[in-house]
Amino acid sequence: MKISQKLRLTVAIALAFPVIVGAATYDDLITSAKMGDVKEIAQLAAKGASLDTTDIDGNTLLMLAARDGHADTVDFLIKKRVKLNARNAAGDTALRLAAFRGHQKVVELLLAAGATVNMQGWTPLAYAAFSGHLEIVKLLIKSGADINLASENGTTPLIAASRGGHVEIVQLLIANKVDLGRTLDSGETALDIAARFNNTDIADLIRKAGGKSGKTVSIEVR
Repeated sequence: MKISQKLRLTVAIALAFPVIVGAATYDDLITSAKMGDVKEIAQLAAKGASLDTTDIDGNTLLMLAARDGHADTVDFLIKKRVKLNARNAAGDTALRLAAFRGHQKVVELLLAAGATVNMQGWTPLAYAAFSGHLEIVKLLIKSGADINLASENGTTPLIAASRGGHVEIVQLLIANKVDLGRTLDSGETALDIAARFNNTDIADLIRKAGGKSGKTVSIEVR
C-alpha cells in the first residue's frame, strides 16, 4: 500500500470514530432513560452528551423517563434544567405522558418544576381523565388545569372521562362546575358520549346535573 493510501485510510478511520462513539452514546442515553438508569445518564452527561437528546419520535430523555415512571431519573433531569415542555412528534409533553400512564410521583415532580398544564390538543387533565387516574386529576385541577379546555375535535376532560367510564372523575368535574354543554365536532355532548359507550351511570349523573344531549331532533310536520 502506498503512503498516500495509508494516510487516506488513517484519516477515514479517524473521521469515522467520533460518529461511531456518538451513535453508541445516543443509544445508551435513550436506553438509560427508558430503564431509569440515572447513574449511566450522569456519566454520559459528564462526557458531554446532551440531556435534551431525542429519539426518532421526538421523545426527550425526560419524556421517556416520565412515560415509564422513573421518578428518580425525572428528578435528575429536571435539576439539570432540561427542556421541561418540549413536545414529541405526536405533540405530547412529559407531563401529558406521565398523566396518561398514571405516574403520580412523576406528575408531582413535573408540576413542582413548573410544567405547563394548559395547552393545545389533549391536555394532561384530559389524558388523566380518560385513563381514570383520579388522584392525578385532583393534582392537575389544584395546579390550575382548565377543566373545560378542549382538544381540536372538542374533547374536554369531562367528555374523556365519560367515554372512559370513570364515575368518580365525572363526579369531581361536576363538583368543580364543569361546563356540561361542551360538544365535539360531531355535536355530541358528554351525555351523548356516555350513552354511546353504555356508561349509563355517568349519563344519569350528567343528566341530574343539568346536562343535555347535543343531538337535534327533527319533527316532520304534515
